[in-house]
Amino acid sequence: MKNLFLAGTLGLLIFSCSKKENTTEVASSDAASVSAPAQSNLSGDQIMETLDCSGCHSVNERMIGPSYQEIAAKYSDKDIELLASKIIDGGSGVWGGVPMAAHPQVSKEDAKKMVEYILSQKK
Repeated sequence: MKNLFLAGTLGLLIFSCSKKENTTEVASSDAASVSAPAQSNLSGDQIMETLDCSGCHSVNERMIGPSYQEIAAKYSDKDIELLASKIIDGGSGVWGGVPMAAHPQVSKEDAKKMVEYILSQKK
């Protein structure tokens, strides 16, 4: 029983530390807005470094998902809202069968910064 408890605790610890998250500390007076994603002062590429994006995407090579250059070639500035929503809500079917995970902790403004960075990778 003790070994099972230790294995479960270790598994939970590994899972909870496996991804970086874009989080900010919330003051107790901001308790009413805890469910709203906080906007950061980081640039789009810096925000992406705090998330799990590099596990599926790179600038110039297709991995699990498309490269940023492939995305930039397919979309334009008129698609910023659409792509920002896909970052937050997740998506599937456009680039193959593997769905993109949702990132609800990312604010709409930060998602737009991320999209602007991706679109800047256009060849």
